Amino acid sequence: MTEHSAFPPASRRAVLGAAAAGLLAPVAARAQTPPAAPTAGAAAAGGDQGAVIDVNRARAAPIPIAIPDFVGADPRSAALGHNLAQVIINDLGNCGLFKPLPASAFIQPTGAAAGSAPATPDFSNWSTIGAQALVTGHAVDQGGTIQVNFRLWDVLAQKQLQGTAYSTTKANWRRIAHIIADAIYQRLLGEPGYFDTRIVYVSLTGPRAHMTHRLAIMDQDGANNRFLTDGTWMVLTPRFSPKGDTICFMSYANQAPRVYLFDLGTGRQRVLGDFHGMTFAPRFAPDGASVIMALAHGGGSSIVSVDLASHRVRQITSSNSIDVSPCYSPDGSQIVFNSDRDGTPQLYTMGADGSGVKRISFGHANYTSPVWSPQGDLIAYTRYGGSEAPFSIGVMAPDGTGERAIADGWDVEGPTFCPNGRVLMYFSQSRATGPQGQGFGSQLMTIDITGFNQRIVPTVTGASDPAWSPLGG
Repeated sequence: MTEHSAFPPASRRAVLGAAAAGLLAPVAARAQTPPAAPTAGAAAAGGDQGAVIDVNRARAAPIPIAIPDFVGADPRSAALGHNLAQVIINDLGNCGLFKPLPASAFIQPTGAAAGSAPATPDFSNWSTIGAQALVTGHAVDQGGTIQVNFRLWDVLAQKQLQGTAYSTTKANWRRIAHIIADAIYQRLLGEPGYFDTRIVYVSLTGPRAHMTHRLAIMDQDGANNRFLTDGTWMVLTPRFSPKGDTICFMSYANQAPRVYLFDLGTGRQRVLGDFHGMTFAPRFAPDGASVIMALAHGGGSSIVSVDLASHRVRQITSSNSIDVSPCYSPDGSQIVFNSDRDGTPQLYTMGADGSGVKRISFGHANYTSPVWSPQGDLIAYTRYGGSEAPFSIGVMAPDGTGERAIADGWDVEGPTFCPNGRVLMYFSQSRATGPQGQGFGSQLMTIDITGFNQRIVPTVTGASDPAWSPLGG
């Protein structure tokens, strides 16, 4: 089982009986919480859709977009305007679907005189440098609060596509930038963005043989990192609730492998039920009312669901096999999971009640850690042990057709989809070259579901087991 990096793939049954020396206790400091949603005011404008293209076209030819610094009437506001523009540039540029133009090419650096609301730009200055879209904005830093407005322009049609104003606390300035980037993404590509999101992951520090595993959370671009646990006990496989306010994860607290819930609002954590066997590989149901997970018994494991209100346990699979890594389809009607019931780890789907079990993976390899796309059209997974790369991240349709690898390496595992299903994040580990684990590294990566635009996600420590929050979570 390769549900997480702490255990080698060959020791799937050994995992079920493992009693790892533990590492996880709650941290007294409050966990990072999502800021209150900023107040958005008025003004989507412009019915023309000349700048809107589909994602496939943008992959082949990223949209040239100009994003000058937002105007600020005083030095503090101007600094805020610069910082907002830089975050938006990074969001759109890093997704691979936009081509932010360099400021050195700008003929008209801003859309208005300093301190005034954005005026209609001189479109010829922007079409000359090849921009198809233009973003202008105005920022006011009032100390504890900020006011930001932006306008999105179709340069070719010479029309405004959107205009929106925001007012919020200064601490939320980065979130404002992500929300604006999401608005641009949706207006130009016709589907929701994913920039106003966070990543929960396992932070890895220390020597290879004695690594400290801590829960950590950060914005999707690596900013605002916060440790949620202090590393006293090992933690693995964190997952967000559908609302993004709670995390479920596996912990070896007090050397008892159990599934825990962590409330991001209060920083409190609690064990999810008192079971005789090891519980692991948790995920929330799409409605957030229950958690599905694996429960060890004897030499195997079954999939169970635990209702969070009543604590009622519902058995979904029951066999002598190792059934693990369950994940619901977005509508909650089906479950994909990993099982060795046919001799090797393979992927299966079934109804939410456990009926109609069907094997969907048939390659000459082992398949683990499946996750259903938020769009319902793909299942991503980890594949290892075949004749190709040692490990790979792949996707297939829910019926098993269309299998294809999109990333590979010495050890790549744990895919997680962004909220719009267009990008996968996973972790990639390098081989140790010395007896004490020298040369080993573990980092987070993103890649488009078509296999293009592979990128390293910045983290303050080594990292594994990422999970993407819902939009705004």
